[in-house]
Formats: sequence, C-alpha cells, structure tokens
Amino acid sequence: MPRLWARIIKKHRIDRQGTYDCRYEDVEEALTELCHEFDIPRPIWLDKHRREYEEFRRTRFLPEHFMEDVPFQRLEIEYLDDDDRTRRSNDPRNQFDGF
Repeated sequence: MPRLWARIIKKHRIDRQGTYDCRYEDVEEALTELCHEFDIPRPIWLDKHRREYEEFRRTRFLPEHFMEDVPFQRLEIEYLDDDDRTRRSNDPRNQFDGF
C-alpha cells in the first residue's frame, strides 16, 4: 500500500515521524491528516512544493511556509510506493553493463 511519510526535523534530527496510507494524487489530503495527527498547523502548499513532489516524490516545508509559529526546523514529506523497489532508472548514466 502506498504511503506518505512525514518527518518533523528539530535540531537536525527526526523529532517525530509518521505515515499515512494514500494515493499519489491525494498528497494534500494526507498532509492535512498527518498535521492533525502531529498537532501542528498545515503548511501552505506552494507551486515550489508541487514541482518538488512531482519530480522527486518528496518536499520540505520550512517555518516560513506556516501561518503560525512552529517549534521545528522543517517538515519533510515523502511518497513511498511498494512498487518503487522494482522500478529501475532508464537514464543511460546508470547502466553499468559491461563491467
């Protein structure tokens, strides 16, 4: 089952973490649920976050992305898909055949 993994980073360490079952398209809904679970305000979802999520399947929110003060350095989210373990890159720089 695909999940969204969220981590609260405080003093360069994971302070809290959690996962939420979700589909790739439902990231904003899952983020809302995780923020409720962590008892923190929901960050503002900007185009920057959307682009990072679409390209890397992860993004981070800094304190300036929240409307209220937060007691941590950043909130990171990452989409985890069980099928990703079998997926291989098509980038020719990653082809190591012939060694």
